[in-house]
Amino acid sequence: MRRVDVVVVGAGQAGLSAAYHLRRRGFAPYRADADGGFVVLDADPAPGGAWAHRAPSLRMATVHGFHDLPDFELPAPDPDAPAREVVPGYFAAYEAKHALPVVRPVRVLAVRSAEERPDARLLVETDSGAWSARALINTTGTWTRPFLPHYPGRFAGRQLHYAEYRGPEEFAGRRVLVVGGGASAIQVLSEVAAVGETVWVTRSEPVYHEGPFTPEYGRAVVAKVEERVRQGLPVRSVVSVTGLGPSVAYRRAEELGALHRRPMFDRLTEHGVAWGEAELPVDAIVWATGFRPEVGHLAPLGLRSPGGGIALTGTRASSDPRVHLVGYGPSASTIGANRAGRAAVADLVGLLGEPGPARAAALPAR
Repeated sequence: MRRVDVVVVGAGQAGLSAAYHLRRRGFAPYRADADGGFVVLDADPAPGGAWAHRAPSLRMATVHGFHDLPDFELPAPDPDAPAREVVPGYFAAYEAKHALPVVRPVRVLAVRSAEERPDARLLVETDSGAWSARALINTTGTWTRPFLPHYPGRFAGRQLHYAEYRGPEEFAGRRVLVVGGGASAIQVLSEVAAVGETVWVTRSEPVYHEGPFTPEYGRAVVAKVEERVRQGLPVRSVVSVTGLGPSVAYRRAEELGALHRRPMFDRLTEHGVAWGEAELPVDAIVWATGFRPEVGHLAPLGLRSPGGGIALTGTRASSDPRVHLVGYGPSASTIGANRAGRAAVADLVGLLGEPGPARAAALPAR
């Protein structure tokens, strides 16, 4: 049983931000020959988080917002460079610069309390053994839980979620139905409409934000999301709060005439989709229908509220002060993750006490 003060689950933007602030506040990187400190457990075989799995066609010029990690700027990239190469390279350099103790590939299977008391240690079960921790920062994001809504009927053609989308090449000369009203749908439309025909459908009218994304507007958006999370309600999609802005991909899709939205269809058919008796044949369907938080491994802790989500006070699980969620709800953005990582660590210092050189040897045998 490896014993640490804090386990960070995930090494994307949120996990690296939390790890940086743990080091900055004096928590020592995990060492196999000593107790205490902190460790970052990452399920991927290499740095990059979800960025390593993005479509090769997503370029840095069309990335929907990216903020530097604390204390290390991303060198100005080639706007045409694939984001799935640039960002993982940046994350790898960040891990090395700050000597972050990332252990990979390690998949966390379950987190449970070692004993039925509030100051008990946490047992973190993984596919390569167990860890004992005084606290946990969960930063697993959403990429591994793509959401596919159910509609009646069966379509015999090509179907894929945005998580599987690898670019427009396979859709050249075809009619492609794109489902969803967020930035992912806009990216697909902006690329596929250049090589084939697109049809865009959304469940409700797209929400457009005409003005600039000012700091004041950003704070108002975060406040709306925070209120839902504080109440323990399920996290809503970002675009439902922010609206669609004038991004590079949006302007390109608009120029290609791809933003003529249709209402959601009633059912799937063998060759396409249908609204009542009106059927539209299509060659493929791309479901840009978003993701859900990857928090199933936290189920043994019983954090879910009656509302269906995990209630948070700041980044702390309201029902368990040992657990923080970063990259969840209002911190599910690159700038939000940076701020939340700092806040989570500050809160944990209040719970665990300031780390010191004697802490590793003085851990209580709980």
